[in-house]
Amino acid sequence: MTPNVDPSGDLQVGTISSCIDERRLVETARALVDTASPTGSEDAVAHVVKARCEALGLTTVLQEVEPGRSNVLGTLPGSGGGQTLMFNGHMDTSYSGAEPHLRDRPGFQPAAYERDGRIWGLGIANMKGAIACYLEAVAALRDAGVHLKGSVVVAAVVGEIEKTQWGTEYTGAQYRGYSAGSHYLASHGGGAIDLCVLGEPTENRVVTGHYGTVWVRISCTGPFVHTAFSRTLRKDNSILRMAGALPTIERWIDAFEEESAYGGKPGVVNLGAVRGGDPWRASRTPQRTDVFLDVRVPPTMTLQHASHRVGALVAELRAAFPEAGFDHEVFVTSPGAEIDADHDLVRALEVSHADVFGGRPEHDTVRWSSDASILTRYGIATVNYGASSGLPHPDGENLSIEDLVSTAKVYALTAARICEVER
Repeated sequence: MTPNVDPSGDLQVGTISSCIDERRLVETARALVDTASPTGSEDAVAHVVKARCEALGLTTVLQEVEPGRSNVLGTLPGSGGGQTLMFNGHMDTSYSGAEPHLRDRPGFQPAAYERDGRIWGLGIANMKGAIACYLEAVAALRDAGVHLKGSVVVAAVVGEIEKTQWGTEYTGAQYRGYSAGSHYLASHGGGAIDLCVLGEPTENRVVTGHYGTVWVRISCTGPFVHTAFSRTLRKDNSILRMAGALPTIERWIDAFEEESAYGGKPGVVNLGAVRGGDPWRASRTPQRTDVFLDVRVPPTMTLQHASHRVGALVAELRAAFPEAGFDHEVFVTSPGAEIDADHDLVRALEVSHADVFGGRPEHDTVRWSSDASILTRYGIATVNYGASSGLPHPDGENLSIEDLVSTAKVYALTAARICEVER
């Protein structure tokens, strides 16, 4: 079924747009920001979202992903015969605000405030502002008296932030991100949803594709001895062995970034962490030293191919340093995602954006990841589109209230086009 994306249709554009209530939207956004929700501790904000959904008269359910962590699904049921559109947003924030380098930066705290026409606070851009826009879009459709054939689902999910469990130190709910909530949603009934808009911060560009990722540990070994006996074994110290391997790793990164170009941009590999030895026991040489790579993988490349390319790098290191015991471990795999630029959902967003902003939006492809990685693999065509201030200000996350209002209008109009207004 093709939705009505014709801007000349009787969609009640003006009526729907005029029903976006700025202060209601701001109050919702501030309430979400005021409720702390670092990854693993989303329960409190889930209940805020649940209460807002129930106040709108939505059919509301909690999906317990694990104890203390629930997705929230609020559904505006359609009359039948239309597609189901989901607005999906993650409740977890990238930080807690308690990190030493963030404690004195107010925009990285779970306490919203308004300044210079903007809302500031942890999570407002990524992505509590989007969830507030979803709720306001549904409220505007209701207030405009619009009845849809298809259903609209507002999904607030846990555990999207790019983090994961590793080893025996980094375990527990606070490390279970990387689409944990959307994976549960899609595999517990959500896979029947037709289409999805993710309000990740895109500066109101339509993001038609993004990279996935492979996270890998590369390790080498060395003798474990007391400092007193280490001098003659210095060249075998695992830290120095790894240092000697870094030029080879850097050359591999350059080659892979060229190979993994996508959307007219080169790929990217980040050397994200180094570990070797124990600070509390510097009197011993490190038995093992690890480097951790975040290898971004375009949707045009399989995760298997990227993993094999890493394996080839490790084989090269073994050949060059036969005594160093090089090995590796892949511990995150998340596929890229893309949607056809001519897809009906993209067209609906373009027309709705033009209704609000006066011109068609730019398209983009990005190197960051989103829950589209999971949703598209379940056959849910997904596009990223949301308000953003770009890179965070030194004071922290913030979004323009005007941009939030405009984005909520785009969401409401897109839902009306995709789910089809009853005539």
